[in-house]
Amino acid sequence: MAYVDYKTALQVDCSIQAAHDGVNRMTKALLEKDGVNWRQKLPPIPTVPISAQMRWSVPSAEAPRANAPPSGAGTERAQTLKEEGNELVKKGNHKKAVEKYSESLKLRQECATYTNRALCYLTLKQYKEAVQDCTEALRLDPKNVKALYRRAQALKELKDYRSSIADIKSLLKTEPKNTAALRLLQELNRA
Repeated sequence: MAYVDYKTALQVDCSIQAAHDGVNRMTKALLEKDGVNWRQKLPPIPTVPISAQMRWSVPSAEAPRANAPPSGAGTERAQTLKEEGNELVKKGNHKKAVEKYSESLKLRQECATYTNRALCYLTLKQYKEAVQDCTEALRLDPKNVKALYRRAQALKELKDYRSSIADIKSLLKTEPKNTAALRLLQELNRA
């Protein structure tokens, strides 16, 4: 399945924009096809060993990339904690998932972990925390579609409609046909 392939590729190199775009497209398609429980129908995403991830980082004279994963046991532990958080989300235990994502973020700041924790905060109606996590994710990846969408959702709940619309418009520059974003924009224009 393409979604699993994209997620696997991102474990090897999290800076591949095409893979991020692919994940976003597949997420949207799967959500439309299978509804909110689409993740439960996925085959397991294989974990790429850290040794394979490191093999791809070519030493260069440039400064290290901001989103390049640091090496070492902390990275592996962060990944494990994130995956445990993902499993808890699938089971609907968002409070426990927040704890796992928070532990993971102490070891490694990663865009996907922030957006995952933001999803939990949205579910738990902790909208300010969701906004903070999305802002952190966008600091790491300024065009991240999930971060823009989730922050727009949280801002809408906080009744900051102007900022919410601004996020949706930024998202639509990247993905003009994103149906969820277009729907949210319609709701915001009515608010």
